[in-house]
Amino acid sequence: MTVLEFLYHTVPGRLCLKVLTAPAISRSCGHFLDSPVSSRLISPFAKKNQIHLDDYLLDDVHSFNDFFSRKIRPELRPVDMDPSHLSAPCDGLLSVWKIQRDTVLPVKQSHYTISSLLRDPHLAARYEGGYCFVFRLCVNHYHRYSYVDSGRKSATRRIEGVLHTVRPVALREFPVFTENSREYTLIQSPALGTLLQMEVGAMLVGRIVNHDNACLVHRGQEKGLFQYGGSTIIVLAEKDAVSVRHDFLEHSKMGVETPVKMGECIAFEKLDKKTHS
Repeated sequence: MTVLEFLYHTVPGRLCLKVLTAPAISRSCGHFLDSPVSSRLISPFAKKNQIHLDDYLLDDVHSFNDFFSRKIRPELRPVDMDPSHLSAPCDGLLSVWKIQRDTVLPVKQSHYTISSLLRDPHLAARYEGGYCFVFRLCVNHYHRYSYVDSGRKSATRRIEGVLHTVRPVALREFPVFTENSREYTLIQSPALGTLLQMEVGAMLVGRIVNHDNACLVHRGQEKGLFQYGGSTIIVLAEKDAVSVRHDFLEHSKMGVETPVKMGECIAFEKLDKKTHS
């Protein structure tokens, strides 16, 4: 039995879980991972997760969290700048689901509703009939993320919560995305309607670091970063706004997450789309 199976599948484990998922625990871990002493963890972590150090800019790395949120060499993440394309905001494992009757079936059979995700039924109704893109980041992924498109963005809204892991073992047991701490913003895209981009924290992720307040942003521009742990980014697109790549839809129907990289095209402007409100 793995540690996560113990935590999520046994009574003693669930008692421990109440402590481990508390934001205070993640904050305490975060303080240690910010310290210079934590830099001793970098080499074994990179080796275990097969991270190619030459791909990254490491001059300013002085702690484990510095390394975890390291910057990649820009030429390794070219951004699809076609305004009729929707680009991936991050590296991760992607699932895509049609939003029907407020219910989404995301990764590994964990049900949740858009209303409970946003805690705003009126805003949730805006995405009825649209698409939900779920990007699950593992610890070996690049943990900086960009804006999915250019446009005027709203102020960031934060929803407080606990911090479960986003691994499948937890997704099967808890409505993780509606319990974990998360932040989201709206982006008014000229071609793709009102896009919602949400960052979801996870166990031992004490901080979601978003850079900007309400302002004009550009696709590929860095939106923020996660500090230690696996994490998730969710993007919502309105009805008739985009056509999703067929391979992503087929893989998602089979319960398969598809690896993607930041800047990659994941959907296209729908040519026969209706006018967005």
